[in-house]
Amino acid sequence: MGSFPTFNTRTQDLLDSWLMQISSELAEYAAANPKKPVAPFAVNLVVHASNTRLESDRVVVKKHQVPFVITSQGNPADVVAEVHEWGGLVFHDVIRADHAKKAIQAGVDGIIIVTAGAGGHAGEINPFALVREIREFWDGPLALAGAINDGMSMRAAEILGADFSYMGTRFIATEEAEVDPDYKSMLVDSQISDLIYTDTFTGVKCNFLKPSIARAGVDLANFEAKTHVDLDLGESNAWKDFWSAGHGVAGIKHVLPMAELVEQLKEEYRGALSVPAFNVIADK
Repeated sequence: MGSFPTFNTRTQDLLDSWLMQISSELAEYAAANPKKPVAPFAVNLVVHASNTRLESDRVVVKKHQVPFVITSQGNPADVVAEVHEWGGLVFHDVIRADHAKKAIQAGVDGIIIVTAGAGGHAGEINPFALVREIREFWDGPLALAGAINDGMSMRAAEILGADFSYMGTRFIATEEAEVDPDYKSMLVDSQISDLIYTDTFTGVKCNFLKPSIARAGVDLANFEAKTHVDLDLGESNAWKDFWSAGHGVAGIKHVLPMAELVEQLKEEYRGALSVPAFNVIADK
């Protein structure tokens, strides 16, 4: 299933246009292929109080009755109530167990754990620890984000206790992604050491590509950092000029067509399914 943040569209008119196109093309495909499954799609709403676009974005999301909404950076309760009115589902991004508990109390349908190494606004907790901690009190749908880059890591997430893998950085380096070609090249050329985890730009810690910051002519040592959380991106440089990536960037070697990448992930996952247990343990 594909998703995108509403901030990826700079205006509500463009958001409306995107949702209209996605809905119509999925409907056309479903009509032409009645025996094939058609995945839903999702949008991400930043529900932090600093997001001045939230209410107008919600109007557009409601107009199109988006089937799957991802919320982040705040209390999702109002969005949950609204989306449930048209039968949609809401998953919420969390970086700590207490965040997950609050989201569950707000009525979300699923939890997305954003762990250390994720692109964008990422957490600092190891996925091994955080997935198991949240699984102690949540048996509902659970997605894991953070450096998931291939079919092997998808399988590892499943074994750990996640139902879904949440992958972002890898899909930026695809032919269809509508980003600056230099962004894609930078992903291919970069390693983990090329990332910086900083709250300088939004007041919330994010993983960014250091070469993109240098490319924009910004000297972090002399940059006036945010002193408070400000997620009202508008025409902000984050993430228009400062490009995000997670630790999974280390595994990106090529820019691929989307379909080819998906097939590659499927083959890697199937291969991971056939990996036997460590022999010393298996023999016992």
